[in-house]
Parts: sequence; C-alpha cells; structure tokens
Amino acid sequence: MIETPISPGSESGARQPGPTFAPLYRQIQALLLRSLQQGEWKPGEAIPSETELAARYRVSQGTVRKAIDELAAGNLLVRRQGRGTFVASHHEVRTQFRFLRIRPDEAGDERPEADRAPLLSRILECRRLRAPVEVARQLRLRSGEPVVQIRRLLELEQPAVLDEIWLPGARFRGLSAERLSAYSGPLYGLFEAEFGTRMIRATERLKAIAADRSLARSLKVPEGSPLLLVERLSFTYEDQPVELRRGYCVTARHHYYNELN
Repeated sequence: MIETPISPGSESGARQPGPTFAPLYRQIQALLLRSLQQGEWKPGEAIPSETELAARYRVSQGTVRKAIDELAAGNLLVRRQGRGTFVASHHEVRTQFRFLRIRPDEAGDERPEADRAPLLSRILECRRLRAPVEVARQLRLRSGEPVVQIRRLLELEQPAVLDEIWLPGARFRGLSAERLSAYSGPLYGLFEAEFGTRMIRATERLKAIAADRSLARSLKVPEGSPLLLVERLSFTYEDQPVELRRGYCVTARHHYYNELN
C-alpha cells in the first residue's frame, strides 16, 4: 500500500498528494518543517507524539519517526528519553555554543561546552544604518535597506573575539544596545525569543589577517598581530540569510576547532 500524506489544516480532509519524486518521509519532513517555520510549535515546546503525527498525516509511525530523525540530526528537533520530542532552542546548553568554534589551547576538545571557562560578552555598539553594498548582497537585501550593526567583544579571561554583526533592519526592529546589554543569555537566544528568528545553519569562511590599529586597540594586541577572521553567514528557515558575522579572533592562546563527519 502506498501512503499519501495529508496537508494539515484541510477541513474537508481531502488528500493532498506530495511530489511523486520525493520519498514519503521527506514529504512528512517538509510538512513538519513548515509547521516549525509557521510557529505552530515554539522553541522549547514538545511536538505531538509520533502516533498523533502519523494519524494527522495518515502515514505509518515508522515514516514519521524517520522524518523526525532527519530533523533531529539537523538540530531542529531534540529527542528526550521518556519525555518526547521538542523543538530545539538556542537556550539549551547543547546548542548555545553550536556555532562558536574558538577554544582555549589548554582545553581538551572532548570537553562539553558547559565545562568551558566562562565566556563574557560585552556590547560595544549597536546602531541602525543603510546596508553597505557587500552586506546587502550577502543578506539578499536591496542596496540601502536598513540593517542593524552590532559590535561586541567576547572575552575568555582576556579579549578573544571582536564580532561585527549585521542583521536585516526590518526583521530586528527595536533592537538596541540597551536591550542587548540587559539580556543575560546567548545572543541567538535573544533573536529567537524576542524576534522570532532561529538560526538553522551557517556557512563560514576563514582567513588569516593582520590587526590594524582599530582592531589592535579593541583586542589589546600589538598592531600587526596575526588574527583569524571568521566570516559567518547564518540562515533561518527556507534558507533565508538573517545574519552576517565577522569575528576577528586572537589565536595566541586559542584555536579554531571543528568536527568533520
């Protein structure tokens, strides 16, 4: 028997066949992703059980399980033994440092994020301005559209990273230095909780540079010191870019760490 998923929200219950070229679990995965994108289940909330979802979409429980497994592997959902499946949140310890790859040299790479030295974040500046051409291009904005620029310093005992962050102004209305400074959680947690924007994935480019006078002053290193520039473009649902971040990293006592599968 070939299962055909039901498009949720149809009062008539009429069957809405998915694309014939997509495996059935992929079709269910797309429907679950649509519900996440539309905010049917908020970050940190439990989604319906596999049995309930199977009845909702009129497919087998195994098909639903495979779709959920894919979303969990992509860090969009989190399975909790004996409790169910929850929408992943940037407030969770396991995801707070998901995109942070700078670690102290003396720290073992196998240590969990929660055991690392305290990471202090200090907001230096937050302002609204017209998007520079290159920033607009990467964020897929029209030239001159408003953006929010944030400059902050991350300290691991000493200054470690100077971040320059660019966000679409329309999506982040009301974001200010005062609001950022008053928030004690992870920055992505603020974006998620107060602006409804969750970072799903990111691409990065790395480049070795020398510190100019401004960077040297902010990071308290001699001018000309080697820095690692990490340029990250973060995406939310539907592959929409929502953050351009340039991190200038001091690597005298830190290194960039990543796991490749």
